[in-house]
Amino acid sequence: MRLIIFTDLDGTLLDHDSYSVDGARHALERIRRQGIPLVFTTSKTRAEVEELLAALSLSQPFIVENGGGLFFPSDFPSLDLSALEPSGPYRALRFGMPYSFIRRFVEIHGPACGVRGFGDMEAEEVAALTGLSLSQANLAKKREFTEPFVCDGCFDAFRILARSGGLSVTRGGRFYHLMGSGQDKGLAVRETVKIWRGGQGPVVTIGLGDSPNDESLLANVDVPVLVPKPDGSFADLQVENLRRAPAPGSVGWGAVVMDLLDARDAKTGLFAAATSNVEDDHG
Repeated sequence: MRLIIFTDLDGTLLDHDSYSVDGARHALERIRRQGIPLVFTTSKTRAEVEELLAALSLSQPFIVENGGGLFFPSDFPSLDLSALEPSGPYRALRFGMPYSFIRRFVEIHGPACGVRGFGDMEAEEVAALTGLSLSQANLAKKREFTEPFVCDGCFDAFRILARSGGLSVTRGGRFYHLMGSGQDKGLAVRETVKIWRGGQGPVVTIGLGDSPNDESLLANVDVPVLVPKPDGSFADLQVENLRRAPAPGSVGWGAVVMDLLDARDAKTGLFAAATSNVEDDHG
């Protein structure tokens, strides 16, 4: 039975301030050694994810911009990707509205509500707000489906306008995100699991996140894990059977993933229950 791990990045696998994965190195190496798919499920852009995958020497499917798009490497083995559209070196499913539509909405309604998105900022300002390098900030501005924004005015009015325009707003670790209504990480996770089940049968899923925009991700996996904020507190998420990581960022991520992989090998604890449920569901 296939295990798949879905993970948020900022504040979860990546440390909040430094964006380091150092605390998760041993877990990442174990995942690589055991051939476990690790699907980044993030608000980051495709360009940002590609850079991180290259840095970690990984070639895996990934979900970008809060579920705006799902990308499989075209040569990913043992799965039927024929229903996904060709997109450069990938086969893709797109769930989000085009960025041009979302930017136009911000340009029309943002100024009156005190909203400024990444499209209104130079890379230097994005870098200052995020702690990213200038080159990384430029990658963060290469949006396809969503607009991160700050608001120093009437947020509630902007959210109401967004809803009336077929858009929605979610909250991440640093920014609000404007995106198409109905788009979220959970939808993209469900579609990813369907593809795997179609090619390899039953799967068990682990999901890790730290903020409100990860709630749909965690609600759509067998073993949901909430990673604490840098101050040790946890986001208030309504997800059943939620496990809590012991520390923020990569250290907590690495510790809880190692525990879950131990449970998987021993077929004990939460993982045993999830495995039993999947076997019952799929015969």
